[in-house]
Amino acid sequence: MTADVAVLGAGMHPWGKWGRSFVEYGTAAARAALADAGLEWRDVGSVVGADTVRGGYPGYVAGATFAKALGWQGARVSSVYAACASGAQAIATARAQILAGLADVVLVIGADAAPKGFFRPAGGDRPDDPDWLRFRVLGATNPTYFGLYARRRMAVHGDTPEDFALVKVKNAALGALNPYARYRRRVTAEEVAASAVVADPLRLLDICATSDGGAALVLCSTDFAHRHGVMRPVLIRAVSTVTPRFPNTVLDLPDIATDCAVAVEPGTGTFRASIARAAYEEAGIGPEDLSLAEVYDLSTALELQWYEDLGLCGEGEGAKLLREGATAPGGRIPVNTSGGLASFGEAVPAQAIAQVCELTWQLRGAAGERQVTGARVGITANQGLFGHGSSVIAVR
Repeated sequence: MTADVAVLGAGMHPWGKWGRSFVEYGTAAARAALADAGLEWRDVGSVVGADTVRGGYPGYVAGATFAKALGWQGARVSSVYAACASGAQAIATARAQILAGLADVVLVIGADAAPKGFFRPAGGDRPDDPDWLRFRVLGATNPTYFGLYARRRMAVHGDTPEDFALVKVKNAALGALNPYARYRRRVTAEEVAASAVVADPLRLLDICATSDGGAALVLCSTDFAHRHGVMRPVLIRAVSTVTPRFPNTVLDLPDIATDCAVAVEPGTGTFRASIARAAYEEAGIGPEDLSLAEVYDLSTALELQWYEDLGLCGEGEGAKLLREGATAPGGRIPVNTSGGLASFGEAVPAQAIAQVCELTWQLRGAAGERQVTGARVGITANQGLFGHGSSVIAVR
C-alpha cells in the first residue's frame, strides 16, 4: 500500500547555457523551492540529490554536494542516478522516506551543466555497457536514435515530417510563455522545415538541445502540510520506476537485444506503455482522468509516441490527436504546457523534477498564461538509460 505525500514547494533555475557549476543551479532551485514552501533549510530532514555524471566527483554524490552548498545542518542524505529518470528516482526515494516516517520534510534537487553538442558515454572501453556499445558498434548517437524512431512511425503509422513539425510549433508557443525556458520564441512549421537536417527525417528544430538548468521540490507528509497551514496541497499519488520485460518487440536503444523471444510470448505492450500503466494502477486512475501531461519530447516524433504510450489515444493515432488540437492549450488533454524539452533542452538530472514543478504550478492554478483551466490530475513520463521507468502522477 502507498499513501500520498504533499508537494509543499517547487523551484527552478532557468535553463540555458550559463557556463557555471551544476551546484549553483541546484542550490538556486532549492532555495526557490524552500521559499515557495515557506520553510528554512534548517526545517529539512532529508535531502535527495539526482546525480550528474558531468559534474566530476561532486556530481556522483549530488545529495551531499547540495547539502554542503546549502550549509551542513545534519539532514539525512541520499544520491541517486538513473540517467534521464534520475529525478523520478529521487522523488521515489524522498516519498519512501516520508512514508517510512524517517523525515517529515525532504528536499529533492537535480541540476546539470551539459556539454556542447549531443550526449555521449564517458571515455574508456566498456564492452558490457549497452550505451557504449550503441555508439561504438552501431554508431547510434542520440539524434540517430531519434531519427530511427521517427522513420518507424512514418513506416508503420503514416506520420509525416509535417506532423512532427506541428509538435515543435505547439511546444514553442508554450515555451514562449515560460520564464524558465531556454528558448522563448514561437516558431512556424515553415521554419521547422527550413532548419538543417540532422538525422533524416528530423531537422534541427525537431530535436531538443542539451542545456544547463536545475529544479527542486519540497515534499512532506500530509500531516506536516496541514500543520503548516496548507490544507489542500498538491499530492504525489504515484511514482512508477518499472523496468522492461523480455522479449522486447520494439528495440529501444541502448538495449539492442530482444532476449527470450524463442521461449516467451511477447507481452501486451511496450516498455514505455508499461511505465504509465504502472502509474495508473498505483494511483487508481486512468488516462481519461487526466487534465494534462508532461512528456519526454527528446524529439517531436517521440512526443507523438508518448501520446499512445500514455493511452491518450489508440496505437498509431498520435498524429491525429495532435492535428485535432487535443494536446494543445484548450484541448482535451494538453501536453507539455511547460514547453517541453523542445523549449528547455536536456538538463538530465533536473528534467523529471522540472516536469513535476510544472504539474504543481498547473494544479495550484498558478501557471499564468499557460494555465490549464480546472486542472486536477497530471502525469509525467520519461525514461532513463538501461530500463529506468519514470512517471509521476500528481493530483489536487
